[in-house]
Amino acid sequence: MKINQPKTQVTESSADYELIDSGNGEKLERFGKFVLSRPDPQALWPKRKESSVWENADAIFHREGNETEWEIKSHVPGKWQINFGELSLRIKPTSFKHTGLFPEQLSNWQWIEDCLKSEKRKISVLNLFAYTGGATLSAARAGAEVCHVDGSKKAIDWARENAELSNLDAKPIRWILDDVISFMKKELRRGRRYDGIIMDPPSFGRGPKSEKWKIEENFLELMSLSKDLLSDNPLFFLVNGYVAGYSAIAYENSLREVVGNSGEIEIGELTIAETDGERLLPCGIFARWKNV
Repeated sequence: MKINQPKTQVTESSADYELIDSGNGEKLERFGKFVLSRPDPQALWPKRKESSVWENADAIFHREGNETEWEIKSHVPGKWQINFGELSLRIKPTSFKHTGLFPEQLSNWQWIEDCLKSEKRKISVLNLFAYTGGATLSAARAGAEVCHVDGSKKAIDWARENAELSNLDAKPIRWILDDVISFMKKELRRGRRYDGIIMDPPSFGRGPKSEKWKIEENFLELMSLSKDLLSDNPLFFLVNGYVAGYSAIAYENSLREVVGNSGEIEIGELTIAETDGERLLPCGIFARWKNV
C-alpha cells in the first residue's frame, strides 16, 4: 500500500499580513496597518513577545464564558483594505473573532491557480461554503467560471465586495445564496457538472432557510453529491478542514472514494509562520486532488 505522506503548507509574512507572536491560547497578527489579538486554541506554548506588545494591539478580542467582545481603539476603522497574495480584500473584525481572511489558505489559492493556468479549455468550478471568496477569486483570476455558494447573505455580499476590490467583479462568477446540499441536488437535476470542486465544510451551520448542517451527519452525502457533480474530465478537488478531531487522512480516504485511483492526492496541514520564522501556528488541514 502506498502511504501518502502529509505535507506542511506555510504562509509567510508579507507586506500586509504577519503573525507577530502566538502563545497562551492567543495569536497576535497584523492586517495592513492594524494589529489584532485573538484567541487561538492551537497556541499551546508560551508567548515570546513582551506583554506590552500584546497590550498595545489596535484591537483585542475578549471572551468570558459565553460572552465575547472586541475592544477596538478609536483610530481603527470598522473595516479596511489589504493586499494579500494577488488579491485585494476587505478586513473587518466580526463577533465570531474572524476577520474575513484565513491567511493559511494562501497556498491553496496558489495551488488552484496553478491547476488552472495550464488548461486551455474553459473550466467550471464549484466553491461550496465559500465564505468571503478568496478561493473563488483565485479561480476566477486564473480564468475559470466559478459558482460561489454560501448560506450567509452577509458572506456573499462581503465576497462580492472583495471581487470589486480585486477588479474581478466582471469575471464569470455566479453568486448563490442557498443551502449547500439543497443547491447540489438542484444542480444535479439541472444536469450541470463541474470540472473543479472546492469545499470548506464547517462543523455546524445553517442555510438561509435554517437548513441544518452537521459534518458528522451530512459529510458523506456532501461527498456523494460531489462525485455526481464532477464532469467526465475533472481537473481538481480540494477539501479544507477546520473541525477539531478530524485528520487529513480521513479527508484523503473520502476524496479517494470520489476520484478513484487516478490523479494525485496531497494531504497535510495549513500553517502560518511567525515573523521570525521559528514557529509555525497550525491552522487547518487539507486534502486535494489533481488529475495528472
